Amino acid sequence: MIGRRVGRAVATLSLVVTGGCFATRSDMRVLQGDILNFRTETARADSARARQIATVAASLATVADSVRATSDRLTRFQGDTRGELRAIQQQLLQVQELTGQSQRRLQEMRAEMEARTQVPVMPPPVATVPGDSLTAAPVQGTPGPNQLYQLAYDQLRRGSFSAARAGFEELLRSYPTSELAPDAQINIAEAFAAEGTAASADSAYAAVVSKYPRSPRAATALYKMALSMARQGRRPDARTAMDRVVREYPTSDEADLAREWLRTNR
Repeated sequence: MIGRRVGRAVATLSLVVTGGCFATRSDMRVLQGDILNFRTETARADSARARQIATVAASLATVADSVRATSDRLTRFQGDTRGELRAIQQQLLQVQELTGQSQRRLQEMRAEMEARTQVPVMPPPVATVPGDSLTAAPVQGTPGPNQLYQLAYDQLRRGSFSAARAGFEELLRSYPTSELAPDAQINIAEAFAAEGTAASADSAYAAVVSKYPRSPRAATALYKMALSMARQGRRPDARTAMDRVVREYPTSDEADLAREWLRTNR
């Protein structure tokens, strides 16, 4: 519609320009009317386009607001999730600490019972002066695994790391198949770590995993070895060890801690 009117107006205008003397007032009025109509319809079309643009802009603004709101909700969700994971980790550590306290108390009771039931060993008879009524006192027998463990653990708690290692090593020599052997081995690693000899500690942790892979202490030793590597700046080795915790001990508490470490240390 607008194109036809523009064509007619152009034709009329050409007639006026090329043969102005022959243009009538009627032709001028038609030209003016066409120009006016053209302007009106152009303004109307521009207004319609402006409304369409405004509608599209409003829609885009709504979409942007929706995306922004979704992003905000996702950010809050991620923050809440991280907070919940930290809380779960703290609870796991508390449970582990309480479990450790219970195990230590149980170990103390076992050591006490072992000491009470131990049969004293009588020394060989010694010749005495006639009329002498002195008799030799019985000698305590070899300490059992629980006693050796408790004695060594007491040294570890007092900070006598060398003495503690010697006690745990004696337990491993005397009772290699004892259920306390994995704990003794990991405490040897703990003593080295407390002294700051990281390489020796890592080797002792690795021995727990290689010698007692089915023990619950294996996951603990592997996780602690990974943390030790991370502290030494050996990030690739630490990631490898953390991956092993997750892969080989997926249901352990240490696996949950390893997953979180891997997520936050990419």
